[in-house]
Amino acid sequence: MFADLHQLSHHAAWRRQLEMLLESAGEGIYGIDLNGRCIFINQAGAGVLGYTPDEVLGRNMHYLIHHSHANSDLMPVHDCRIFNAFREGRGCRVDDEVLWRRDGTSFPAEYASYPILDGAAVVGAVVTFSDISVRKRTEMALQASHAELERRVAERTAALTTARDGLRRLAAHHHRVREEERAHIARDIHDELGASLTALQLDLNWLRQRLSADAELNNHVMRMLDVAGTAMGAVRRILGDLRPGILDHAGLWAALECLLADTQTRTGLACRYACPPEVEAVRLGKDAEIAVYRIAQEVLTNVQRHARASSVSLDACIEHRDLVLALADDGCGMQMPAQPATFGLMGMRERALALGGTLDIDSAPGAGTRVRLRLPGALA
Repeated sequence: MFADLHQLSHHAAWRRQLEMLLESAGEGIYGIDLNGRCIFINQAGAGVLGYTPDEVLGRNMHYLIHHSHANSDLMPVHDCRIFNAFREGRGCRVDDEVLWRRDGTSFPAEYASYPILDGAAVVGAVVTFSDISVRKRTEMALQASHAELERRVAERTAALTTARDGLRRLAAHHHRVREEERAHIARDIHDELGASLTALQLDLNWLRQRLSADAELNNHVMRMLDVAGTAMGAVRRILGDLRPGILDHAGLWAALECLLADTQTRTGLACRYACPPEVEAVRLGKDAEIAVYRIAQEVLTNVQRHARASSVSLDACIEHRDLVLALADDGCGMQMPAQPATFGLMGMRERALALGGTLDIDSAPGAGTRVRLRLPGALA
């Protein structure tokens, strides 16, 4: 087993203990002198390499089992990490090389080399090694599984993205169709009901002028005129909700100003509107202006229904060529969910995304709510 046992120990019992330790080790273990010759090797190590221990003793281990890289290119001795390490008096641990068997086949190996010291002098090295073929195959299988999982995730993500984009286009189409239907209904109400109410008011005024002598009839006609006037006001409000005419004729900014003024008149909310001239010069296109108007309308509706606020403001500004609209109230606020949970919030966010923008909602209980719409490149 040992080439020069007396150099390791002069005690026969101690030599026997060393032999038993080497033979009981599951890993391959061998020792080399400064010339790289094997001075001992255990049975497990020799068996992994396809030799008997006696066939290995005295042979240069680099040229025997470590002569080539995994691709069969020769490995010069000066590139051998085992020799370089112990000659420099240090240890090394490697798991990315191969060792070669007697039959010319190689196997991935993990090995560690540590210098044998005689006092302060390095006289050789002891090397432990093991065949890690199973581990490498497992790692490759895991890598293949991981790559396959990533491929499937990418495919699924692409499919979900396509589906989401399709749903977003469908939602945008739905919004356009709904706006067209609203405009159609508004025109019908204006042309039919509005004209009829106007004619009724004219006839009632004509009748009132001719019944001036009869106070009771005159009062009755006045009440009818009040009802007709209330109905006409309701029709105008409904028309404004369906399709504000000012949006088509005067543009988004005038429509937003009228929306806040009407909200203040109807609800008593103190409404403030700030829009500098450079913003008023911005036009977004018909569909985009309708979408922005509907977002502002939805925010104001939520303020009226839920916020218990006394004031609300709308500020429009330009930030780095982006158009930014901020609507804020001083109401009770709310605890914001991680994702929009109501159709109103989801609808506003989807409208913003359809415009290529973002919509952020900042709120907390007792701190009011701030909705910020950003449309990138609006001034491009």
